[in-house]
Amino acid sequence: MDRFTVRLPDDLARRFDAAAASRGGRSRLLRRLIEGAADVPFPALVEACPRPSTGKLTLRLGHPDLAAVEAAAAFLGLSRTQWIASLIRRRLHDRPQLSPPEALAFIEIQRELRRIGVNVNQIARAMNTAVLKGAVLDLELAQINAFSAEIRAHLVGLRQAFEGNLDYWSAEP
Repeated sequence: MDRFTVRLPDDLARRFDAAAASRGGRSRLLRRLIEGAADVPFPALVEACPRPSTGKLTLRLGHPDLAAVEAAAAFLGLSRTQWIASLIRRRLHDRPQLSPPEALAFIEIQRELRRIGVNVNQIARAMNTAVLKGAVLDLELAQINAFSAEIRAHLVGLRQAFEGNLDYWSAEP
């Protein structure tokens, strides 16, 4: 007798078990559903079942390669599956793949740039509404120049981080 193994999310398995309880249990209900599906013409059965939005890829590696993958993944705080998926996505989509710490760093950079942008807007608004003379104008211009320099520094850091990420995931040594 053949055996079928099905992996289900916990919630779906609980709901199925609840439905199966009044129909003789999990195995009996599954057997009836499979028998019913076997009586339906195959093309109609395929049309009734939506295609999964993801697929599973199985990869077998020797112990040295598997150890190297695990070490590289652990270094970035990723599982080996996440690391391999990131490697594939980088090659397919030519975009950076961020580990959780990198993603948090980029979020922090965005916050800083927003903060600076708000300050620059406040200064510009003040300069547009106030009559500034002499030293006051020079002080405001100095603040704008300081903010501009800070923004440029953050942008340079951001560009270097993206380039480092792309270099890490590229296939060239």
